[in-house]
Amino acid sequence: DCNGKSLLHAPSSLPRNITNLDLSFNSLVVPPHGTLLMSFPSLHSLNLSSNALPALSPAVFSNLGALRLLDLSSCSIAYLHRDAFKGLGNLHTLLLRNNSLQELEVPFFLPLKALFHLDLQHNALVSVDTWSLQLMEAVPQVRLEGNPWVCDCTAQPLQQWLQRRQAVQVTCASPLGLRGREVAALDSQDLGCRMKQRFPRGISTTQQIAATNSNTTTPPSGKGGRSWPYLVGFLVTAIGISILIALAAKCKLFHKNFASYRHRPLPET
Repeated sequence: DCNGKSLLHAPSSLPRNITNLDLSFNSLVVPPHGTLLMSFPSLHSLNLSSNALPALSPAVFSNLGALRLLDLSSCSIAYLHRDAFKGLGNLHTLLLRNNSLQELEVPFFLPLKALFHLDLQHNALVSVDTWSLQLMEAVPQVRLEGNPWVCDCTAQPLQQWLQRRQAVQVTCASPLGLRGREVAALDSQDLGCRMKQRFPRGISTTQQIAATNSNTTTPPSGKGGRSWPYLVGFLVTAIGISILIALAAKCKLFHKNFASYRHRPLPET
């Protein structure tokens, strides 16, 4: 237990084979390049909470392949490099609550193949992109409460994701009319999304189907009203052609009969 000792670095006197290390409430300096805690490859649990770590450099934990729990709560983290958690393929729990994250850089999820619990409560997240939500589908427990979510149409993927997971207490911060409302309880109209066809909330499914069918089978009056002259013209043309064909056939038959009559021999007297 090395918490609250104003440490800049982990004590070199610690056993190399320790599995749990608490360095919370110190003044740790994370190297801009290279790795942290090079001497402790057997760590399973690492608590770095309440240290000032505004940014995490790439692969800073890459030598801690056995790590199962990493606590980075209350570290003033505003930015996570896409490779910040490279090498943590066995990490089970990642605690990032009470930081200043405004967005999630999607690739930081990719190395975390075994992640079970992700805590992002009380950051500065206002939205989350669809790819991040897809990656978080594989994480059974995700905490997103206490972020200033903007509940407009861009939040619809988040709203649907929260509904599927039956998440509660994730509330809107803006706009003012939705402040305090649970995101999962909203619908597309609440979020201001334009729909191709909207129905009143009280309308039955049968009425919706009937309305849809009537819209698809009945042509607009403007376009349908202009099409009848073309139909009449087509019918007149077809009838005229039929009459001409009939007359031609009748004339041919008459000519044949007339020719045979002219060449018939006269009867003998």
